Amino acid sequence: MDKTDQSLTGLALQKFKRNFWGVLSLGFIAVLLFISIFAYVLAPDKTRNANWGDLSIHSQSPGFTVTMLHFPSDPTTFSEYFTGRETPEQKIPILDYELKGDSLTYYEYTDEPSLAVSKTIPLSSFGKGAKAETFTDRYIKEQKFILGTDSQGRDLLSRLIIGSRVSIAIGFVAVFISLVVGIFFGAIAGYYGGKVDAFVMWLVNIIWSIPTLLLVIAITLALGKGFWQVFVAVGLTMWVEVARVVRGQVMSIKQMQFVTAARALGYRNSRIIFNHILPNSMAPVIVISAANFASAILVESGLSFLGLGAQPPIPSWGGMIKDHYNYIILGKPYLALAPGVAMLLLVLAFMMVGNALRDALDVKSE
Repeated sequence: MDKTDQSLTGLALQKFKRNFWGVLSLGFIAVLLFISIFAYVLAPDKTRNANWGDLSIHSQSPGFTVTMLHFPSDPTTFSEYFTGRETPEQKIPILDYELKGDSLTYYEYTDEPSLAVSKTIPLSSFGKGAKAETFTDRYIKEQKFILGTDSQGRDLLSRLIIGSRVSIAIGFVAVFISLVVGIFFGAIAGYYGGKVDAFVMWLVNIIWSIPTLLLVIAITLALGKGFWQVFVAVGLTMWVEVARVVRGQVMSIKQMQFVTAARALGYRNSRIIFNHILPNSMAPVIVISAANFASAILVESGLSFLGLGAQPPIPSWGGMIKDHYNYIILGKPYLALAPGVAMLLLVLAFMMVGNALRDALDVKSE
């Protein structure tokens, strides 16, 4: 088929498909989005915020395996597959155990076996159905921590998986807020010009003159510490770039003949802006949105590192780095490197997608 017979969207899609790194990055983002949605299904620790931990197994290396004594717990409901178990499962890391009649003697886990503390409890503690013949199969299980445990004895892999929700969510919410505010101000400034344009650009220049992190900190302190407050604060600092891009696009497109024809037909300004001008100016906005997504992740991580982001016990990649950066010089750097690498890959993926979209949407170069 001749390229002249294809739509601009079709040409852009073809160019994007030919960009290996763009397609690979988009696939990585899609996989991570799937992981974040079904985080509690995939994470080894099903408790809410992956917050189960035992100090006896803190800071263990990747691949660490321990014997767990499990106590009966309520079955998982359907909603808990998406929100996590509200009541943590009761389990105890042990070194060894011994069944004697109707009682169980176990030795709590410790790095020094000679100091292990033994405790004896009746089998009735596990319910009426607990029998010595089937006890081992039902209540004694080996648990492997693929990425080891953190300083509180929590599963590092589970914390990483649940923490992906924060980074993905901050990107979507911040970009959505920046698009809504930025497109509105950019559109009216570019279309009406004059005093409206001067006021909007004055507001943009003021916000742009303030360092992003300081502005986010100020908004966060004004709104209060919390999960959603951070999302709003980050979004309110990123709309200025969108506004400038949209303003430039609108100023260029409003001079075209189809806009003049729409005015001659008596269309309202709002209809001309939203139905005719904005749909033809979305290409650079899509590209800048990918970059803003990556920036939002970094800003949120910085806030969490400073203690102003998602508050404990909500896992955040920036908060995990804050909790374990000292371990870099204490011989266990993976505790801080694991969330750092995850953040690096996600930000890099969005930047690569943004670059691929920029090349794909520049259909004139084809």
